[in-house]
This record gives sequence, C-alpha cells and structure tokens, in this order.
Amino acid sequence: MLWKLFVANLKMIVRNRQSLFWAFMFPLLFTVIFGLFFGKNANVGTIGLVQSSHNQITDNLTGVLNNSKVFKITEESSVDTAKEAIGKNNISAALVIPEGFGDLSRTSAKSVTIIYDPGNAQVYSTLSGVVNGYLTSLNYQTTKTQPIFSIETEKLNNRTLTYFDFVLAGILGLALMNSSIMGVAIAMSKYREDKILKRITTTPLKSWVFIAAEGLSRLVLNIFQISLILFIGKQFFDAHIYGNIGIIYVIALFGSLLFQLLGFAIAAISKTTDAAEGMSQAIAIPMMFLAGVFFPIDALPKWLFSVVQFLPLAPLLRMIRGVTLEASSPFNNPINAIIVVGWIVILFVFSVWRFRLSEE
Repeated sequence: MLWKLFVANLKMIVRNRQSLFWAFMFPLLFTVIFGLFFGKNANVGTIGLVQSSHNQITDNLTGVLNNSKVFKITEESSVDTAKEAIGKNNISAALVIPEGFGDLSRTSAKSVTIIYDPGNAQVYSTLSGVVNGYLTSLNYQTTKTQPIFSIETEKLNNRTLTYFDFVLAGILGLALMNSSIMGVAIAMSKYREDKILKRITTTPLKSWVFIAAEGLSRLVLNIFQISLILFIGKQFFDAHIYGNIGIIYVIALFGSLLFQLLGFAIAAISKTTDAAEGMSQAIAIPMMFLAGVFFPIDALPKWLFSVVQFLPLAPLLRMIRGVTLEASSPFNNPINAIIVVGWIVILFVFSVWRFRLSEE
C-alpha cells in the first residue's frame, strides 16, 4: 500500500506542471544569476581605458588589468567620452593614463586618474586596489629601494574558493526549504479543504502510511533538485565542490525531512490553503535572508546572530558548506547536527500532536 501511494503521489507531483516548474525554476534562477555575476569568467564591472601614453610601464599596467580577469576592459577615445559612457552606465569606471606617464622625466605626468560614479563604489575600490598595488611596486623598483613593512600570507590549504561557491550551497538549502515547506503545507491544507483527508479516515489505510508516501515522493523531487543545481553550478559556472557528493545528498535529504515536518506543522495550524501559503512565505522569506543563504551570518549584529544561528536553515547550511567548501565531516561541529536533529524532533512531536486528517 505504501508503494502504491508513493507512486501515486509522484504522479500527482509530475502532473502539477506549474508547481513542478517553479520547484526547479526558482532555485535555478538564483544559480544562473549568481553564476553569471560570480562564477566562471565573472567580473566586477567594465572599465573604460583612456590611454594617451604607450611605453613599457603603461603597457605593463594595462596588462595587469587584463590579466586580473576582474574587469572587462574597453578603449575610450577621450576623457569626455569616458565620462559620457559612465553617465549612461555603459561602463562602471574609467582609468585615464595621461600623455607622458611612465617616461620618468622630470616634466612627465606622474599620476593616473580614476573616474567613477559613487553608485559603483565596489568597482572603484577594486580598480584602485589593483592600480595602487602596481604603482607601489613600480615606485620601489624605480627608486631602487625595498619596502620596510610588508604583508605575509599563510594559506591553510590549496583550495580555490569563490563567492559563487558559498552561494551555491545556500541555494541548495533554499531549494529544499521552499519546495518542502510550501509543497507540504499547501498540499495538506488543500487535501483537508477538499475533504480528501477526511475520506481517508473512513478507509483501512493507516494515516502514517499516507503521510510517509507523501514525504517519500517529495524526497525524490528533492534529489532531482539537488542534482540539477549541482550540475548547473559545476558544469556551467565552475563551482568548486571538494567534499563527498554522497554526504552532501544525505545532509540535504535530512534538511528536506526537517522542512517537510515544518510544512506539516504549518498545515496543522492553518485553517485554509491561503493561510498555509501565507504562513509558509512568512517563515521561508525571513530565513532566506537571515539564515546565511547569500552572506555569512557572522556579519550580522551580535544580538541578531545569537538568534538566527538557531534557525532551522542556518545549521543545515553550515553543515553543507563544511562538506562542499572544506571537505570536512558534517560532525566537525556537532552543535549543527544537534540543532537540526532537535528541530526534527520538536516539529515531529508538534505535528503528531496537532495534525489531524480531519478537523471534525
């Protein structure tokens, strides 16, 4: 009976094409958008180059900019055309290399100019850092001096990581959360409104069999979601995944179970389908921004961090990122697993207590 219900639920999920479309499209939109901005061959902006001097020093400077792969470089004929391009948002900033710069004579120009719009402060900060680093090195070489103070770095491992790698793990959790919470909460509420759950109580079918079949069918959907997100991130945007893929799936499916139970809890206290949908969004949207999908939660104010670190999604993402980015065990920090299991137990007990196949 469980197998037949499982297959029937899978067919219902597949036939609901609109829901199925958004279950995959919503996380894929985030994957593609962040991949385009921060994945393979991504750059922070387009720089207009106004180069009026050509010599070894200036050619080396433009070479540094091109080789950094941080910017897209375009040639501008004059300062005025560069300013006009910035005003039209065709370029993010401009680097002006005046005539005579790099000649090393007393009367030659000794500085370059960066023109930027305050709205593109990130591009300015990155560009000025690259140019300043090159000019500082050039100054030491020209004056035949060595720096007194310097920076030494120690890299703990040889892994290459990008912001997209960080976000990709967050999108995995986001996809599981949205499809599980909203899928279960709305489906169960609709079943109750349509008196389907009430009819089940008049049959020999045990309620736990019905609920288990519903949960297992959604786990299959989650497996396809995880696979598609990882495939797109890896193949199209060169995402770096250093941990064991199998462990990632296991953690993700535990997360799916957690959010399915949250969906049942919402359905247990929602009187209508509209109420379940509104409550699901009210829970999922704040977690999307506060639990660390797009940025590390330790950047939050201390008082807020002390609260959001215990949200269901936050420890799950820490475990997934530990595996994907650091190739570490999900139990390196046991508190994360404890929080996830704790939420599963609490939501299971609450759902068993409050969820009824019929309100009558």
